[in-house]
Amino acid sequence: MPRPLPRRLPALLLAAALVATACSDDSSPSAGGQATTTSTVTTTTVATTTAPATTSTAPPLDPSALEVSEGCDPLLPDCLLPFPSDAFTVADPATPTGRRVAFTRDALPANAEGVHIDPTAWNRNDGFSPGSALAVRFPGLDPEASGLAPVTDIGASLDESAPVVIVDADTGERWPWWAELDAHAGDEEPLLYIRPARNFADGHHIVVGLRGLVNTDGDPIAPTETFRAYRDGLDTGLPELETRRPEMETVFATLAGAGVERGELQLAWGFTVISTENLTGPLVTLRDRAFAALGDAAPSFTVDGVVPSDSAELDRVVTGTYEVPLFLTDGGAPGSSLVLDDEGLPTITGTYTARFVCGIAAGLSGDRPGRPLIYGHGLLGEAEQATSSGPRKVAAESGRVVCGTDLIGMASDDVVNAAASIADFSHFPTLVDRLLQGHLNTLVLGRLLIHPDGLAADPAFAGPDGRPLLATGPDAGLAYMGISQGGIMGSATTAVATDWSRAVLGVPAINYSTLLHRSVDFDPFFDILATSYPSTYDQGLALLLVQMLWDRGEGNGYANHLSDDLLPGIDTPRRVLIHEAVGDHQVANVATEVLARTVGAAVHWPAVAEGRSLDVEPFWGIPHIEAYPFEGSALVVWDSGQPLPPPTNLPPREGDDPHDDPRGEPAAVTQRAVFLDTGRVVDTCSGAPCTAEVR
Repeated sequence: MPRPLPRRLPALLLAAALVATACSDDSSPSAGGQATTTSTVTTTTVATTTAPATTSTAPPLDPSALEVSEGCDPLLPDCLLPFPSDAFTVADPATPTGRRVAFTRDALPANAEGVHIDPTAWNRNDGFSPGSALAVRFPGLDPEASGLAPVTDIGASLDESAPVVIVDADTGERWPWWAELDAHAGDEEPLLYIRPARNFADGHHIVVGLRGLVNTDGDPIAPTETFRAYRDGLDTGLPELETRRPEMETVFATLAGAGVERGELQLAWGFTVISTENLTGPLVTLRDRAFAALGDAAPSFTVDGVVPSDSAELDRVVTGTYEVPLFLTDGGAPGSSLVLDDEGLPTITGTYTARFVCGIAAGLSGDRPGRPLIYGHGLLGEAEQATSSGPRKVAAESGRVVCGTDLIGMASDDVVNAAASIADFSHFPTLVDRLLQGHLNTLVLGRLLIHPDGLAADPAFAGPDGRPLLATGPDAGLAYMGISQGGIMGSATTAVATDWSRAVLGVPAINYSTLLHRSVDFDPFFDILATSYPSTYDQGLALLLVQMLWDRGEGNGYANHLSDDLLPGIDTPRRVLIHEAVGDHQVANVATEVLARTVGAAVHWPAVAEGRSLDVEPFWGIPHIEAYPFEGSALVVWDSGQPLPPPTNLPPREGDDPHDDPRGEPAAVTQRAVFLDTGRVVDTCSGAPCTAEVR
């Protein structure tokens, strides 16, 4: 997008040499983690704020090429690039990170009606998404000739000579990544996305350096005059640029500690990752305030209907409603917003009536009551999916009562608001706000399932002898299973759940900003997006922007807290079983694998047969399961022989979509059932790659 309110520097500016910086070395220990996914470097702390002296051969700056525009980062010609950047933040000692996002409205993309995105909700953040892609744009960039690591060779991103170096400045770790030009750009100059192969740590400062980039003619990409002024110690004479020099010196020092010579850099910058408190605080607050209001009582509920099941796996289907503390305006209708108190945290506004649909497995009795299972439905779906084939099979195999609710915010009732939010992303905060209420509704459904005065006390859940068919209490074995969207969202709900710690995530992922370009499900929404934001540059930046808010309600914001770093109020480690479908048309395999790396999962090995991966090192950075039964989070890959996904940000479209193949595969059903019951992953594939029938 064009820069708003540009202002050229005075023509009389001359370059000047500055005194040399005095620096002191400060080695930071590695934060740990898998040796295969990071390398540790020595970071350097800047002792003064002056830049190094220029050399006599350094050409003077071109004043006409120096530009400062309100709300933009002057390091690149495009206003919002590089993204994310601390250029879009201000100091704020009241936040956990010490920063606060400060977008200006005119700097954000405008839709076809000329309406710029309203930054109000974004400016409550104290940093950027832990899974954010880094975005830059260089005319004529040649990724292959530049040596950029593709998604098929993530390991190359940590090579000593890699053209992109990403450093966690808090720990000294080099971060793994892959790079890709936007394949949706058409005739436009494409964005270059540099995507983290696992999520950044909450609250950390990330430094990025680019070097060795060339264009399609083989010529080096020239740095902008603004960046060259910082790199080469050339005085711009403009306070708006000079005030940033200390920050840039810290960036250069951090990269120097990683072995990157200052003079070879074509671009470098830093950004702050949002803090755990800021990111997860709203949902944690909803949980804590709702359950405090509930106390020791069971949620109020009403059974509306009981019908015999038309499947052999279930005995009956029970439907009804239950009451949940409401934190939204307008009774919680689509498009409503959270009501915030003086501290900026959600406050109760009333009561929301949520729906439930439950399937009671056949063969349960008072002597053998069913363990409770919560089911998370698919994309913009509804509670009725809790009795669809996938959860029915697990309920039957494991002897469970499976229940679901509408995940409002991204349920069938939200389709119109989702479309409106894409037509004008200023409305997107309403989708996220209602989604947080949807997660709370799921949490309260869990309490309703295990409370002895909850569903188990109703005759609809009793056997012929009047005894409950539903087990209750803290040892009832409550667990979560979600497929597709339910798998994506299950990471978030499970990370904050106080009544369960175990989840099956079927064909899931994290990070919609990575996923959507690669999903056929988004085709109709891309039509709306292309009409509302015709430039693919604006489309790409808008997806990165909305991810900053979406994180509060999807697994991308919570995956860091499904292993050791548990959220407040959680004292039981989380375990998840992730099932991936090779070549999935709807949920990108690469985004599933980022989830696996982030949660510290191990992968069933061999994961796929020879030739069934395009990667130099298949499932790079994910340790192999060495022995069964395995106690820990796991990734199991199911292959039904469909074409492999393209190594770009395009969706797979060839062959039959394997998205549904694992859910009905008997070996996959057994593995899910055992994990939900015991927390252990068993090998149901006889030591071979797991395969599934086409369904």
